[in-house]
Amino acid sequence: MKHFLGAAVLVLWTAGASRAADVPVTADITTSTTWTANNVYKLMAQIYVTNQATLTIQAGTVIASDTGLGGSLAVTRGAKIFVQGTQSNPVIMTSQADKATWVGGNPKTGTWREAANEWGNLTIMGNAYISEDAIAGNSQTFGNNVADMEGLDRGPATDRYGGTNDDDDSGTITYLSLRYGGKRISLNNELNGLSLGGIGRETDIHHVEIMNNVDDGIEVWGGTVNLKYVSIWNVGDDSVDLDQGYRGKIQHVLIVQGHSLNAAQGSGVGDNCFETDGAEDSYYQPVTTTTVYNATVIGQPNQTLSLAGDHATAWRDNARVQYRNCIFMHIGERVVSFDNVDGDGGDGYGASGGMPLTPTLSWANTWLTDYNAVPAHPNDPPAPRSTWYPVQTGGKLAAITDSVFFGNAHAAAYTEANNRGVFAMANNNVQEPAGMPIRAITRGPVVQRGPAPGPWFMEPVTFLDPRPANTALTSVAWAPRDGFFSSAHYRGAFAPGNNWLCDWTASQAFSFTSGPAGPVFDPWCDLGFALAGVTGDPVFAGTGTLAPNTPFDLTLSNAAPNSIAFFGIGLSRLDVPLLGTILVPNPTIALLTLPTDGTGQIVLAGNWPPGQPSGITFYFQYFIIDAAGPFGLSASNAVSMTTP
Repeated sequence: MKHFLGAAVLVLWTAGASRAADVPVTADITTSTTWTANNVYKLMAQIYVTNQATLTIQAGTVIASDTGLGGSLAVTRGAKIFVQGTQSNPVIMTSQADKATWVGGNPKTGTWREAANEWGNLTIMGNAYISEDAIAGNSQTFGNNVADMEGLDRGPATDRYGGTNDDDDSGTITYLSLRYGGKRISLNNELNGLSLGGIGRETDIHHVEIMNNVDDGIEVWGGTVNLKYVSIWNVGDDSVDLDQGYRGKIQHVLIVQGHSLNAAQGSGVGDNCFETDGAEDSYYQPVTTTTVYNATVIGQPNQTLSLAGDHATAWRDNARVQYRNCIFMHIGERVVSFDNVDGDGGDGYGASGGMPLTPTLSWANTWLTDYNAVPAHPNDPPAPRSTWYPVQTGGKLAAITDSVFFGNAHAAAYTEANNRGVFAMANNNVQEPAGMPIRAITRGPVVQRGPAPGPWFMEPVTFLDPRPANTALTSVAWAPRDGFFSSAHYRGAFAPGNNWLCDWTASQAFSFTSGPAGPVFDPWCDLGFALAGVTGDPVFAGTGTLAPNTPFDLTLSNAAPNSIAFFGIGLSRLDVPLLGTILVPNPTIALLTLPTDGTGQIVLAGNWPPGQPSGITFYFQYFIIDAAGPFGLSASNAVSMTTP
């Protein structure tokens, strides 16, 4: 059946591609418009969605522009964009040169090329608070501050972002693959893969991929938008760049450093993985204050002559970030880099701008100060602080906790991390374990890229299984279920059985993360997709004892309603997907299949049978198929009980 479905998908894609007509887009979108999957849209210039119009892009739509046209898409303040991609039918924004490599026109195939700068990008501008000190009339406090968007050149009437509405809604983006972009307007005025300026938290963005961009992968200036399920490969500068008082939430991020062009670092060769600027200037409000859960960060390890890939986390201008449940491996330089200033005239940590103001926290004290104990400053917003800075709910303003660091060989890789107490026992971090924290990685031959002060020596990733292994399989703490964060009880961006890259990404089409989609059966994607992911936050508990004829019960609650659950009872704990439970040898005594009720609950109650030996520990685990979406599997922690 799976073979048949795969073949059918390939036929449908090929037929759709043969029917698709190229539609040149030459004028701004000033009235609400829908782009459909039976067309291929070519951006012939910098196209704006303006006049409070809405652009809707249906699932399966391809936007492919010609190299040299400078075609890109910008959504202005008050306008909206709805990218309606799905896992089986993503929206792809790319170049005609990329499209030419698709086999039979199937966008789930293709060939990776050393290329970028072939079209522009997607830029969205909103009305949320930002901190910015270059525009006349801007305030050092939370106010109606605005800025001009990087990479655009029409002027303030269309290119400005920022405002006073943290709940601003610029639309929805789901399952969007952005490839080979970053068309430059001028030096240092390059386009990121996805640019977000002053975007509010009512905007929904999840399942976004950036492959081969000339500048940053995603850059966020201020605002409160949340980001989830983001994959960034081979970008030419920073992978994730946070600026101007960003205060959103981020979870499930894969970063794979590499290069997009044979160019300098920052314009073709990857730079920092996470680069965080607090505010412009650092004593302005708001200041970047965020939490990143479950990132898998894979750098460039080559230490020969010249470094490739800079830091895992770079910190500037009062940035306050908590990294939790992450994997940082093969980092070219420091895992924590105290850059202090951004090079644009900012004053860094502990600064007051030379005016009679209380200085901001020093770099060292930022790591020692509780999230809600920031010393009073004249620029602070009205109380309570949680109204303005709701993301951090515990811990210190700057922190890295419950994370794994592996294969970071630079002489100074851990110097600053040690200075900041990252590896104190209470932080539950694991430094250089014996086993790699992901399933597999393969790199190609070393290549030299870029002019002086290079060249940079790159080891491109040619295959990756980023699912967790060894010390990444479980974590001590995890994200709270708060309506956005998922309670992921592991380290890194992927659950043990969850390959959320399947069926929609260029990384799969290029065979970097699995075989290409199509009629060939692929266990990782075809079974991993069917048995991975979770939308609920289940709780599993047991009460009673295992004494003969004594009552005990097992309760699964807060799961997805009306879903199938498998209860396993065995003599050892097995935290693997259901496929592993069935196929991996394990002394399982019973495997029960039951549905959750309409509230997401199952209760198993009874008396423990007589005749069981004493001193035996039994492990009770559940595996739940969450059909509500994405269709998938969640494996709980085990409840263990020992017979008296």
